[in-house]
Amino acid sequence: MSSVRSIRALPFRLAAAAAAALAALTGGCTAVPDPPEKPSSMERLGEALEEFGNGMLDDGAPAVLMQAKVRGEEWSRASGVRSLENQEPVEITDSLHVASVTKSFVAVSVLKLAAEGKLGLDDPVSKHLPEFDTIMHPPGPVTIRRLLQHRSGMPDYIIPLFQQGSLKEVLARSWNDRELLALAATWRWEARLAQGFDYSDSNYVTLGMVVERMRGRSIADVLRSDIVEPLGLEATWLAAPGPAPAPMVHGYVTVFGDRLDVTYPALHTGSPASGLVSAVGDLNTFYAALLQGRLIPRAMLTEMQSPIYARYGLGIQRWNDTCTNNFYYGHAGDTLGYGTVSMSSADGTRQASVSLAFPPAPFSVTGDGTVEDMVAMVEEALNASC
Repeated sequence: MSSVRSIRALPFRLAAAAAAALAALTGGCTAVPDPPEKPSSMERLGEALEEFGNGMLDDGAPAVLMQAKVRGEEWSRASGVRSLENQEPVEITDSLHVASVTKSFVAVSVLKLAAEGKLGLDDPVSKHLPEFDTIMHPPGPVTIRRLLQHRSGMPDYIIPLFQQGSLKEVLARSWNDRELLALAATWRWEARLAQGFDYSDSNYVTLGMVVERMRGRSIADVLRSDIVEPLGLEATWLAAPGPAPAPMVHGYVTVFGDRLDVTYPALHTGSPASGLVSAVGDLNTFYAALLQGRLIPRAMLTEMQSPIYARYGLGIQRWNDTCTNNFYYGHAGDTLGYGTVSMSSADGTRQASVSLAFPPAPFSVTGDGTVEDMVAMVEEALNASC
């Protein structure tokens, strides 16, 4: 029997005397209160995301959507409106353009082909897409792996694309993959002895063409059968012709002082470089499944995460996980009106995805650095969730 229970067993007077003696021995000090509980991992992560979201809303962002997961615990927040016109509140399941996060999805479909033995990562692109050399005139052989890593040196089509007319005209047109590569080919593709990382959407347009050729279906259909349907992603699809499906968060830019709605432009239709529409919950589900080996074999996942010294693997970016001395994996992206960052620990158990409709601002092909700030914030927040 413990001492506390023994005191309670004594008659009242004996218990009182014992208490007085104890007080005398301790100098009459009162009990020290327990220290306040430290915030949990999820609370620390949520607070960091909340602070960033509030700042973006204060700066004029129409909507901010965030979801975090830490070892089975979940936190989310959806703030703002679906559109500045109708002021309808956003919901956490709402979709928006996730830009270059598309590349991780396309990379999975390429690696599935490799796992099935239908292509080799070190195959020359022209083996599976003979017209590639005719369109692009590469200075030397280009492999599938180099496209996935952005180490081909291929010029990007983005700048010449936006030189084809006014912003409204470029957005209103659906550009096929061959047209985009033809625009990229108007820039000189320089031969280099050691080609390093050089980000170019042209790489993934080419990969989309390879996947379509080998599967005999559109890249939208392939992504649906490879990823969307198996994972039950209800708010994810590759942009298609027609009006924006509801509900979607609207995005805006400013052109000559006027606000322009850029929610679902024809430009994104079927784009394997930037055409994906998704929701933060779907992105967390996707990256957890990928990193836990539920989409491609472990051997292919290891290839995707290589080379170990690089910040970019095969369709995924890498950041430092100071909690485990390992890495976070995922992707960031921005496009007209939108920005997204999705980041997951190597085992997929700590995750954060943040998407927003940017504050309406003058259009810039190179962006304004907001996504870089988002990346730094998410990395720091996850490192506080150890």
